[in-house]
Amino acid sequence: MQMYATRLLGDAAAAEDVVQEALIRLWRNPDVLTNGKGSVRGWLLTVVRHIVIDGARARGARPTEVPGSLDTPPVQRDHADAVAASVTVHEALGRLSPEHRAVLEQIHLHGRNLDEAARALGIPKGTVKSRSFYAIRALREIMSSMPVSRERRP
Repeated sequence: MQMYATRLLGDAAAAEDVVQEALIRLWRNPDVLTNGKGSVRGWLLTVVRHIVIDGARARGARPTEVPGSLDTPPVQRDHADAVAASVTVHEALGRLSPEHRAVLEQIHLHGRNLDEAARALGIPKGTVKSRSFYAIRALREIMSSMPVSRERRP
């Protein structure tokens, strides 16, 4: 039976499932063993064939599920936490001095290194480095003093 199912399906693991289902059907219909109408082996092979056919029909009856097209990004389910975090960071950045905010924008928003940020701002590299340090520290203090919502959604 196992070899027959494997030959029909071309997949040994799927064939094991089919044989198991056929044996369950035999167990649920014990009269097949005693009715005298043909062999039990023949009945089991017929059941295996029917299970394979039913599985193929079921797969063909419903369309295959594929992820969205490659052109469209996947749908983000709930972006409320990201929006809330963005608003909080935006508000905290607004509380920084203009010099500190400008340095953070150059480094983190525009992705520039210290030399590039210094050229863009027209200040020495060491000044960019120290302003970045103090801006991050000030931002951390501002954000720790901001009220945090303790309410969590499921």
